Amino acid sequence: MRFAGKFFSAPSGRVLRRLTALAAAGCAAMLIGPVHADDGGLALLDSLQKGSWEVRFRDGSPPRRLCVRTGRELLQLYQNSPNCGRYSVDGTSNSVTVQYSCRTEGYARTTVRKETGTLVQIEGQGVSRGRPFQFTAEARRMGAC
Repeated sequence: MRFAGKFFSAPSGRVLRRLTALAAAGCAAMLIGPVHADDGGLALLDSLQKGSWEVRFRDGSPPRRLCVRTGRELLQLYQNSPNCGRYSVDGTSNSVTVQYSCRTEGYARTTVRKETGTLVQIEGQGVSRGRPFQFTAEARRMGAC
């Protein structure tokens, strides 16, 4: 085999097996990667205090009450389907951005910024039942569920 003016021999069977194993490991790492990112990014939501939370939308829509058990309830304010796939897109010590897709309802991207364990700022945009939406809101823990 000739490459850049030099002659090279074809890779041996042993080298091909190693390259194949390395490629397979790389593909497996890419598939497993989002699971680990999801676990780490969503840990911020686990740190929120459990209980009854009130969400106040900046556009003047009526406030909404939620019983927050895991913090993930704050991610899907426009889609209520439990059959949504979600993964963490970006995360810091005080915020997480999550993208999710629901088979029958739509998809969205939500950012939750934690101010305290009882106060968060939420921004979201996406498509719900074929209609685009965008919102900003503040959510505050009000008490027990």
